[in-house]
Amino acid sequence: MNDPVIRVGPAITIPLKYLSLGILVVQTTTIVLIMRYSRLSGGSDGLYLASTAVFLSEILKMIVCLIVIRRVEAESLAHMWRLVKDEVVCKPKELVKLSVPAILYTVQNNLLFLALSLLDAATYQVTYQLKILTTAVFSVLLLGKSLRYQQWMALVMLMIGVAFVQMPSSSGSDTAGKAFSVVGFVAVLCACCSSGFSGVYFEKILKGSKQSLWIRNIQLAFGGIVFGLVGVFMNDYQAVVENGFFQGYNNLTWVIVCLQACGGLVIGVVVKYADNILKGFATSASLVLSALISFYALKDLEPSVYFLTGAALVVIATLLYSLPPATEKMKINGGANA
Repeated sequence: MNDPVIRVGPAITIPLKYLSLGILVVQTTTIVLIMRYSRLSGGSDGLYLASTAVFLSEILKMIVCLIVIRRVEAESLAHMWRLVKDEVVCKPKELVKLSVPAILYTVQNNLLFLALSLLDAATYQVTYQLKILTTAVFSVLLLGKSLRYQQWMALVMLMIGVAFVQMPSSSGSDTAGKAFSVVGFVAVLCACCSSGFSGVYFEKILKGSKQSLWIRNIQLAFGGIVFGLVGVFMNDYQAVVENGFFQGYNNLTWVIVCLQACGGLVIGVVVKYADNILKGFATSASLVLSALISFYALKDLEPSVYFLTGAALVVIATLLYSLPPATEKMKINGGANA
């Protein structure tokens, strides 16, 4: 079966999985840099509450899904509401099923805000790449996937490459050691486990479902809104009462909310048309892009031997993982010669 494509011209088409992966790389790179900056600088009225940002991103995600359903799947506004009622409201069992990844994604997003408040960017990004390994393990356990030897080697190589890329140079910031904390480190580790399990769980539901991706995302966002609101009350109730829900918000905060919402939808498309491990590789590739932006735009990175070696390993690992097995290569070559 041919992969879904997006037509961008009379004779030009782009496979949807590669387009979504490219968008995911850009989104992941941008949000990490902006989130780290926002947690360090804060707004004129103080630091915004991470729990409220997570909650608002889920609301925005649902709004976007409703708009897409109205444009793609529904003939009218009334038809859209009937679809939502029939597929979401009237199917509580499906909502319960999606509550598992909804809870985990909500916890994960809050943990990442915490980690980026406590850890320097290099420590955060390197540690967070452990989600590639957790995703691979859960893919084998929950989806019954059988990874080839070269894929396991690629995973190991990628992790080594990411570690090399993010190793601070000798001229790195002298505040990096102070930024590291046990709490931040544990937060990233927990987020990695949550990301791996929830991503594979959602992939299993999507690939065995007759419902559209957008309906599934509405179900997921519904759970995210509920549990996100619970998170606001549990973590920041007193702060909200004293200073308001939108304390510390500025334009940058709203950009983060939008990027988080869009990132969740892009990930949904990726796991529908590709797989979670490939999503992990796209996220890892964003590390290289982040380093390049830091060097050329922010002027706060001096490429070292570690960086160059790591970047090469990431590229090689990506190509190695994407290579088809030898039998498939023979079929492709045989078909081309026929």
